[in-house]
Amino acid sequence: MTKLGVNIDHIATLREARGITEPSPVAGAVLAEQAGCHGITAHLREDRRHIKKYDIFAIQQKIKIPLNMEMSINPEIVKIALELKPAKACLVPENRQEVTTEGGLAVRENFKAIKKTVSRLSRAGINVSLFIDPAKEEITAAAETGAKVIELHTGSYADAEPGIKRQEKLSLIKEGAELASSLELTVNAGHGLNYSNTQALVNCFAFNELNIGHALIGYAVFVGLDRAVKDMLAIVNS
Repeated sequence: MTKLGVNIDHIATLREARGITEPSPVAGAVLAEQAGCHGITAHLREDRRHIKKYDIFAIQQKIKIPLNMEMSINPEIVKIALELKPAKACLVPENRQEVTTEGGLAVRENFKAIKKTVSRLSRAGINVSLFIDPAKEEITAAAETGAKVIELHTGSYADAEPGIKRQEKLSLIKEGAELASSLELTVNAGHGLNYSNTQALVNCFAFNELNIGHALIGYAVFVGLDRAVKDMLAIVNS
């Protein structure tokens, strides 16, 4: 069974639009858990544009399902993760000017620093994953860091025009997932997934977990978070 991780960053984005205390990403995490998701994902960015340090600690205290902390390898962020000790940490690239994460980690290019971070977090009992593009060289490099999990970046698939181009991107993801599996890596996926493009992804490979945020939170504005989570679970588990 493929698990669903709900990324609650954009609940905090709504809060920060007014600079007040609501809506609460902590309350959102609890509601998503009650709706049946398998994990909560939150990205503590270096610029704190949405999730704050106090959010991530409060979420950890309030939920019973695993917390997946998305994070860069910035020393300050690593220090916070070692203090928090979430069940999972997903290492992602970070650019202050980007609206959202624009691509996967350049693992081969930054191999030494990433491997060191993987080792530090793993020794603290944190299950580390690397957010990477479905490219052979990045997948093999990820396996060499000591990480046991990867999360394949599905943005190029999600952004592709429906038809041949999207099918080509899906095939690359499938090939990457199969390679990672042969290297004994657990394979997750996420980025840009929504209620219309997730089904084909689920059908192409038995992913361990899909992490979905923006589309799910956007849908929840209209139907409520409980239904948004349950409707996505129906797709993920179909």
